[in-house]
Amino acid sequence: MRIVLVHPNYHSGGAEIAGNWPPAWVAYLAGYLKNAGYTDITFIDAMTDHMSDDQVRDALRLLQPDIVGATAITPAIYAAESLLQLAKECCPNAITVLGGIHGTFMYPQVLTEAPWIDVVVRGEGEQVLLDLVACIDHGAWPAERGSVKGIAYLQDGQVTATPAAKPIADLDLIQPDWGILDWKKYIYIPTGKRVAIPNMARGCPFTCSFCSQWKFWRDYRVRDPKKVVDEIETLVRDHEVGFFILADEEPTIHKKKFIQFCEEMIARGLPEKVQWGINTRVTDILRDEALLPFYRKAGLVHVSLGTEAAAQLKLDRFNKETTVAQNKRAIQLLREAGIVTEAQFIVGLENETVETLEETYRMALDWNPDMANWAMYTPWPFSDLFQELGDKVEVFDFSKYNFVTPIMKPDAMDRATLLDRTMANYRRFYMRKAFLGYPWERDKRRRSYLVGCLKAFLKSGFQRTFYDLGKVGYWGPQSKKQVDFHFDESRTLAARNPVAIPHNAMWKTMHRPKVKLPAANAADMTRAANAVMACGGGKEQFEEDEAPRMKACGGGTQQLPASVPSAARD
Repeated sequence: MRIVLVHPNYHSGGAEIAGNWPPAWVAYLAGYLKNAGYTDITFIDAMTDHMSDDQVRDALRLLQPDIVGATAITPAIYAAESLLQLAKECCPNAITVLGGIHGTFMYPQVLTEAPWIDVVVRGEGEQVLLDLVACIDHGAWPAERGSVKGIAYLQDGQVTATPAAKPIADLDLIQPDWGILDWKKYIYIPTGKRVAIPNMARGCPFTCSFCSQWKFWRDYRVRDPKKVVDEIETLVRDHEVGFFILADEEPTIHKKKFIQFCEEMIARGLPEKVQWGINTRVTDILRDEALLPFYRKAGLVHVSLGTEAAAQLKLDRFNKETTVAQNKRAIQLLREAGIVTEAQFIVGLENETVETLEETYRMALDWNPDMANWAMYTPWPFSDLFQELGDKVEVFDFSKYNFVTPIMKPDAMDRATLLDRTMANYRRFYMRKAFLGYPWERDKRRRSYLVGCLKAFLKSGFQRTFYDLGKVGYWGPQSKKQVDFHFDESRTLAARNPVAIPHNAMWKTMHRPKVKLPAANAADMTRAANAVMACGGGKEQFEEDEAPRMKACGGGTQQLPASVPSAARD
């Protein structure tokens, strides 16, 4: 049984500005399959190697695989579909498999527009793919494919989905095969070191309306911290990794285990060999104020915060369960602890104006993070906010759903103006940092890291890859009338009905209804802070026996970023 996994050749001007990211999905899937005895696995990284169709075709013809698998986040879906069509043409007997978040929820449309895809793996892929491979290996495909949970396929021209597979309860059973990757390709520009994206936990107990990670993983589960550090030690020792980012949506939510992780990093002397970054919530930083120097000692150098908005109204709409005042305080605490801070703003909804964009810039100046990122709102078709927006979403060219293309058209301005004012925020913010901030940092480690981040921004700017500026023809305010986003208007959301995005009994999450924050006056802010304590933002640790409390706040008992280093969320 020969299996070939391929990373589609898709690029956008977002996360790639920080370097080439190792596709962790390959290591986790390959490790799980090899542990079950399926060892003939080859990986083709068409994205990092910028491989043409002919190059991929030649590689597949040489390998003659039995199974060809690819994954796709939403903006890469067309590249993945084309890749699997190519695979079916040159290896007609191979079973073509698509995994990833887009196929998980949009499989009716995917299978309809790409009938050459034999099967879609829905949700967490390791066990489902193993069951699928075993079915094919034992000669039970396609006759008994209905017995494989967690897949979808075409049968007599009709889309069929089997019941969802259960999430893997013990994540430590997954032993990734990091050796399948060619590590010299994956360099993090700010440090010039090899970079990895290991996983400590999966899922998120929060239900932000613009996000879909909590729906995809369905349940929140945390690994044994020692096992995670074992993995990192292997990456450092065997593959010379010098920087890593925890792929979790919020690795700090389980305070006790995060502390154990940091203790283990220090005990093994790893902070002298590798630095790391995380994405996390503002409330966790406030909760862990006294521990921030300890986290820095463990090697944590970069924290990207989902501050999301400069106005409380937007925070409430996103169901962030945070306040503007909390955002500012968290950034201050991180800077005082010597940790590089990145504030993330979501812009480009239908109510965006020139004035609200200016407000985010002024807020960034006031908060004074080390870095700021303005990401275009991307209406994942399987997110709650997408459903709320309804007919206001007019663009269904999913290749542009990349955090840098204005998918939504604000009521008060056109998309070119939205892009221009966002670029104005970037120019002003980083010009100030370049001349008045980074060179004058007293902490040598912080200064070196920040100058490296600036190098990454400048490199992508000169190459015109930042924010896809070269592709759309933006050269500054004078070029607004020439900007062309090249939307494929023939792309539509299949019938725009519930069948296109199925939400049925076969796919359930462990989450409760959303928490609605009170108004953000002083008294209500205190009550709001108390309300989120049990959800990871409080003063108490989330202990091993607190699962019931966690579940009540939207988690279970049991996650790919638009700037540096948030590159691992969808």
